[in-house]
Amino acid sequence: MASNPASIPSQASRYLQYSAARETSSVSSAAVLAGRALFSLIFIFASFGHFSHQEIAYAAQQGVPLASIAVPFSGIMALLGGLSVLLGYKAKWGAWLLIVFLVPVTLMLHNFWAVKDPMMAQMQMAMFMKNLSILGGALLISQFGAGPLSLDARRSNR
Repeated sequence: MASNPASIPSQASRYLQYSAARETSSVSSAAVLAGRALFSLIFIFASFGHFSHQEIAYAAQQGVPLASIAVPFSGIMALLGGLSVLLGYKAKWGAWLLIVFLVPVTLMLHNFWAVKDPMMAQMQMAMFMKNLSILGGALLISQFGAGPLSLDARRSNR
């Protein structure tokens, strides 16, 4: 079968579009994986501090009820949620764990409106705003999932 010389440019164009789409897909997949890793690291690393006497005492001083139970429990939530998002395994559930963790932490421990010292109030406000931003990311993951290069995606491709 002879190829039509007029179709050669269109075949080349289709190949270039396919190649560009594959390359973009690889870059996008890597970006999503990097985003999940960077997002989850704060929870994974911070979770270990939730078992220290200093962090439990600080939470108790801030008025956290049953701090000796609540703080280690929140550390477990942060660790499980962070690992879930990092690995992309049941990432929507992991993101909800992080949301449930972040809401009370943000409101109880970063209540800048109740701090008298202006310097401390500014620091607490920055922490409060950081947590709001992280909450936004967790809400996105809770709705859209882990994306490519995740255990969830691998399971759904079977």
